[in-house]
Parts: sequence; structure tokens; C-alpha cells
Amino acid sequence: MSLPRSLTSRLVLATVALVAVAALLISSATALAMRSYLNGQLDDKVQSSARRGPPGAPPGGDFGNQEPGTLVAFPDLGAGEILTEQRFEGEELSDEALEVLADVPDDGEVHSIEVPGHGSYRVTVDDDQVTGLPTKAVDDAVASVVRWELLLTLLGLVTTGALASTVVRRQLRPLREVAETAHAVAGLPLSSGDIGVTERVPDHLTDERTEVGQVGSALNTLLEHVETSLSARHRSEQQVRQFVADASHELRTPLSTIVGYAELARRRPGDAEAAATALGKVEEESARMTRLVEDLLLLARLDAGRPLAHEAVDLTRVLLEAVEDARVLSPDHRWSLDLPEESVEVTGDEQALHQVVTNLLTNARKHTPPGTHITVALDGRGFEVRDDGPGFPPELLEHAFERFARGDAARNREGGVGLGLALAQAIVAAHGGTVSLDSAPGNTRILVRLR
Repeated sequence: MSLPRSLTSRLVLATVALVAVAALLISSATALAMRSYLNGQLDDKVQSSARRGPPGAPPGGDFGNQEPGTLVAFPDLGAGEILTEQRFEGEELSDEALEVLADVPDDGEVHSIEVPGHGSYRVTVDDDQVTGLPTKAVDDAVASVVRWELLLTLLGLVTTGALASTVVRRQLRPLREVAETAHAVAGLPLSSGDIGVTERVPDHLTDERTEVGQVGSALNTLLEHVETSLSARHRSEQQVRQFVADASHELRTPLSTIVGYAELARRRPGDAEAAATALGKVEEESARMTRLVEDLLLLARLDAGRPLAHEAVDLTRVLLEAVEDARVLSPDHRWSLDLPEESVEVTGDEQALHQVVTNLLTNARKHTPPGTHITVALDGRGFEVRDDGPGFPPELLEHAFERFARGDAARNREGGVGLGLALAQAIVAAHGGTVSLDSAPGNTRILVRLR
């Protein structure tokens, strides 16, 4: 026989079992105490009866002031009687009964014996006279008490079971409400799409001072984590879709150009000038595609968590080289370099950090007009790039570090695919650092902090 599976049934069964054990112990102790008490009273009466009769009185003589049922026997004389309901009349004991009485110890104590044909007696021996009283009254009283105890215990167990079932069900009602919330969440289609797990355990079931409240609070915390994870997954899926779409769009343009110029060269096989022009454009667009694919591969490696080089890098020298390159590429801008007296070294990948600086300077150069003052300042925690140009468009400011994020084409003087800032942030993040942007007309600052 298997135990009930539901918690309600198990708790009710355990409560009834405990009450049954307690009732059994109390009933047994009561019955034993009552038997001991009544036997003590009976023993006192036996002792009193032994002293009341005249010593050595012959059978059939005067029983004195004895009560009916009193046993008086002289085993050595082979005689003995039990007083009947008829006063001064007695029923003679059989030889078998006398033999049993002859074995009673003569120690003045009261003993229990079975008298053949007459039942159980409590007897004592005094000067070869055996005196005793029947235990039937005691046995009947104890049996009656036991019967009443059994009946009352049974009624108590039935009542306990009914009350325990009601109380346990009421106490477990909050737990069922928590389970309903869990079932509601389990029924949601969480495999795809933008899923909002709005179900929560009610506030009155999240009091951590109670066991059910602890479960409810833990479930709410879990649901919050699930909702956050689902939102992050959805954003990631959307970013991947957008990334693929943007990358495809950026690759389609140079591919279309290459196809167009290849078709032009094919249609004019004898035109050397057209062939040279076509080859030049194909080479130019191929280089553009190569740079784009290399940037995409670097982003993919960083997203996959591939480690970068971990070596000492002279950040001062990296900034010097990047600014000198920028001066050559854009002599119309005014370039300044603010360096501390001592060289600053960081731990990381020199080539990757050089790309970060180059991307930031390129972004500043491309999105500002000639004559803009661009300053690169270095300190012991990182560096910043600031300019006094027109700044980022307000609608682009919070998306500036997203991939393929680009502003108005009229403000973008040299074009681009919108990966420069995204790459810079990804590389700095791989170094355990942060990149922040603060932009307003006349003052744009990109701050890089390296750990």
C-alpha cells in the first residue's frame, strides 16, 4: 500500500497518526493507573477480610462480617468455601482449587491467582488461612474504561481528520495560488518572439517571514530573471537580423558596382580606357569589401569572446602615431595632443588599441568640417578625443555605438558603413574598459577608460 502523494493527504494522515499515538499512550496509561488503583483498594479489602475472620475458624462456621464472594480456605485441613449471596452460606471449594491455594506463599502479601471454577482472585495467607476476594469487579471496571477510551479515541480521530483536512487545505491555499502562477507561466510560448512574462505571485504571498512567502518571492525573482533573459534574447535576435540585413546591404553596393564595371569591360573589349577604369573601380570596391569583411570578422571574434593579446602597450606612442597619421590624412583639421610628462603603459593588444584610436580619430575627421580643432588627451586611466565640431545629431546620440549606425548623409563627408564606433567599443570592452560619449554643438567628447 503506497502513501498518498498529495501534501494535503500526507499532512492530514500524519496529524491523525500523531493524535492516535497520543490517544493510545494516554488511554493505556489511564487504564494501567486505574487497574493499579483499584487493585490497591481490593488488596486493602483482602487484608481487612483476613483480619476480620476468627483465626482457625472451621469451614461452615461463622464468616463474620464478610462480603459475598469472599474466599476462606484451609488448604492444610482440605477445606475451603466462598461466601455466596445467601448470608452465612458458602460454596465449598474443590480439591483442585485447594491444591492451587496451597501454593500461595505465606508472606503476608496479596497475590493474584486463578481459582479453578471461580475465576481470578487476590488472596493472602495468614496462619494457614487463605483469604481472598474476586477481581471481577476490577476487571469489569477496567474493561469498561478501555471500551469507552476506544470509542472516544475513534470519534476523536474522525473529528481530527475532518478538522485537519479543513485547516490544512486552508493553510495550503496560498501554495496552490503560487502553483497556479507557475502553471500560467509554463503555458506561455517562450520559444520565440518577444515574450513578456507578466505573471507574478501576488504581493500578499511574497512575505519571506513565511514558508509560502519564501517560495512566492523566489518564484517572482525567477520570473524576473526569465523575463530579462527573454528580452535579452529577443534583442539579440533582432540585432542579429538587423546586422545580417545591414551587412548584406553594405556588401550589395560594392558587388553591384563590380558587376556593373565588369559588364562595361565585357561590352567594350577593345576600349583600353574603359577596361582600365573598370579594373580600377573593381579594385577600389574590392578593397572596400575587404575592409568591411575584416571589421565584421573582428566583431564576430569579439562577440565570441576570443581573447586578445595580453602584453604591455605604450599608449603614449600609440596616440602619437595615430595623431601623426591623422594629420597626414586631413591637414585641413587642427590636431592637438595633450600628453603627460611620463609615458603611460597599459596591458592589452597593441594592434587592437591602435585600431580604437584610429577609428575614433577617423570618426571625428569624417563628421566635422575643415578647420575643426580635434584634441587627444591622455591620462593614467585612459584617453579622450574631443572636438569643437557640430556634434552628433540628437536622434543618433543614444545609438552611436550600435553597428551600422549612421547619421545624415549630408553631414557624413567621406561615407562609411557605421562600424567604427561599434568596433572601438567592442575592443575596449574586451580589454575590460568602457567608452562613453558626450556631445553638444561645439563640444563632443569620447572618453575611453582602460583598467
